[in-house]
Amino acid sequence: MKSFLAFLLTMGIIVALGDAYCWNKIHKPGEAQNGCMVNGKLYPFGRIERTDDCYRCSCSEDGMECCSLFHTPVAYDNKKCKVVFNKERCDYDVVQKDDPSKKCFVYARVG
Repeated sequence: MKSFLAFLLTMGIIVALGDAYCWNKIHKPGEAQNGCMVNGKLYPFGRIERTDDCYRCSCSEDGMECCSLFHTPVAYDNKKCKVVFNKERCDYDVVQKDDPSKKCFVYARVG
């Protein structure tokens, strides 16, 4: 029973680590007249569901705040598996090194 409770506690900690990575940029007066620039691409004011780099953003004349749509795997069998970014899904796949068609189990991810 204690092992099961420890497992549940561990799973709760792992879930807490899964929050998305976020960043923000404060615009100087007059800097954002037509929208917000992210990696050379201009996005319109308002909510941006998905940028080319897999972020969800909010753009205004005052600034921009973005959070990642992906979570980076940090606990997996790194001897047998490798991490590959899947841009279509905006997430990382963890696959076997010898057979990339087979997925590996991921114990924890962080954003």
